[in-house]
Amino acid sequence: MKEFAVKMSPASMVLLVLVVATCCGVTMQQDTFFQRLFDETSVLFNNGTPRIPDTTVYRKEYDFIIIGAGSGGSVMANRLSEMREWNVLLLEAGKEGNMLTEVPLTAGLTSITGYNWGYKADPMKGACLGLKGGVCNWPKGRGLGGTSLINFLIYTRGHRKDYDGWKEAGNPGWGFRDVLDYFKKSERVQIPELRNSPYRSTAGPVDVEESSFETPLLKHFIAAGRELGYMETDPNGEIQLGFGKAQATMRRGRRCSAAKAYLAPAARRPNLDISMYSRVTKILIDPVTKLAYGVEFMKRRRRYVIRARKEVILAAGAIASPQLLMLSGVGPKDHLKDIGIPLVQDLPVGYNLQDHLNLPGLVFPVSRPVTVREQDMRAPRYILDYMMNGRGPFTSPGGAEGVAFVKTNTSFNPSDYPDIELVMGTGAYNNDESGSLRATIGITDEFYHNTYGTILGKHAFSVSPILMRPKSRGRIYLKSANPFHWPRMEGNFYADYDDLVVLREGVKLTVDLIESRSFRGVGARLHSTPFYGCEEHRFRSDEYWECAIRRVGSTLQHQCGTCKMGPATDPEAVVNAQLQVYGIQGLRVVDASIIPTIPASHTNAVVFMIGEKAADMVKDFWANEIR
Repeated sequence: MKEFAVKMSPASMVLLVLVVATCCGVTMQQDTFFQRLFDETSVLFNNGTPRIPDTTVYRKEYDFIIIGAGSGGSVMANRLSEMREWNVLLLEAGKEGNMLTEVPLTAGLTSITGYNWGYKADPMKGACLGLKGGVCNWPKGRGLGGTSLINFLIYTRGHRKDYDGWKEAGNPGWGFRDVLDYFKKSERVQIPELRNSPYRSTAGPVDVEESSFETPLLKHFIAAGRELGYMETDPNGEIQLGFGKAQATMRRGRRCSAAKAYLAPAARRPNLDISMYSRVTKILIDPVTKLAYGVEFMKRRRRYVIRARKEVILAAGAIASPQLLMLSGVGPKDHLKDIGIPLVQDLPVGYNLQDHLNLPGLVFPVSRPVTVREQDMRAPRYILDYMMNGRGPFTSPGGAEGVAFVKTNTSFNPSDYPDIELVMGTGAYNNDESGSLRATIGITDEFYHNTYGTILGKHAFSVSPILMRPKSRGRIYLKSANPFHWPRMEGNFYADYDDLVVLREGVKLTVDLIESRSFRGVGARLHSTPFYGCEEHRFRSDEYWECAIRRVGSTLQHQCGTCKMGPATDPEAVVNAQLQVYGIQGLRVVDASIIPTIPASHTNAVVFMIGEKAADMVKDFWANEIR
């Protein structure tokens, strides 16, 4: 095996694994098999020498301890370790990514590996009813880069009114003009026509590209948008409403995760220690002084206690951050009492959970071979183009080609404020031979074959409508005081019926778009077999679409809001505008959990911005403050 590895480039190895996986008919449900493939590829690629060293010997005390190496934590580790006089420890429960996590098209494969925590939401009365076990999968990244290691790479920032709304809610410094500089600070746009835009930047660490691959469908998608009154736009520019090609966090056709952008360049700084396989079990807080002074974590069955001189920075994400706060005595008083955890600070931790919801599985067969099916990916020309040049369909971010932000006829928002996003994919569920798409969402084989059985292997594409501004709110809370137990995850999807109505209208708008004149040239049509379990409703009626949404509507991995940022007068606020936890000294939260109201965006770009802004806040605070 070692001799074989020497002769093959890393790209050759990863493509070999992918081709074997798809051509041999292996299903993605065979988790153990694919985990071995991922692990072996990692060993071959790294040749026994990790790109980012794993710390095993620790200082007794650091200036800053960062919990979680996702998009927020990675930014903080890089920026704080720029200060040579500060020592920084970054703790991550997972490991470094490998070549398989780098291939944009196969993002769905990562959801069945150890790079995903494998969370499942609690059962909901009116959502996820047709998925496996009647529950929604909530993929969240476990590894250096966090969810940026397993997401579908799409880069969007949101609307200016999103951030102006944060500021108006009592969060000074978080308006659009305030945060734009931090979006730009994180970004290195590689799209030639956007490099001179005042809204974009070419100087940041996160590469943003378009796929080098394009099917004829993209021009039809954009033309259909024009028929509905939308222009072709840069969604990260002045006007968000409109249609365009998907932008993604990629570097020369490969995933640009937070680890690649922020950790790899800083990993060998003498004042930065990065510790993988490190599961934090508690933040140490003095119950009298209310000072966070360190952390407790487990690594390879050994318990460590490390102290922080200045701050503990919590960046474990919208599920794990509230869980860890509550385990440490910071949370709702009555809930902690029920669990048996001594109260340190009574705060509404875990509330305000929000997510973007979508209806996957809309399939549009075509009369011409203008799509790329899973079976087509075995073509040598595609494999070689990616191996040699980092080009071709393997560079499509999760298979996405087009993105649009639109308004439904139910919207009460201002005229330029979208309530639905559309993501057009070059392939569709009827060609999910490997089962990776099904595994990501949790679609059952019964649903799959009853819904798509008549068009398996046929050319088709998909468009997923996504609810941008949900009104429903969920909650994260503890099952027990055991840090190794998952928390309770109440999504509460569609608790506000308006969410169901807006997403339903988004589905109808999607169908109207594909049935427009612009798509007639490829013979596009909605697959006529009803969604399995919704046959009792008249096909395409409002009741039918609501049934479809309740059965297989799913999450977009954008959970946020569970440690809400807000003024002291906000009864839901957990952190202030400086991201400091109320009532606790030396503790900040820097991840998606601080988001007060979910923006119309894919949240990875937002968390990069939050990390950049928080890093400056911390630097400014300690430049002028002496404890």
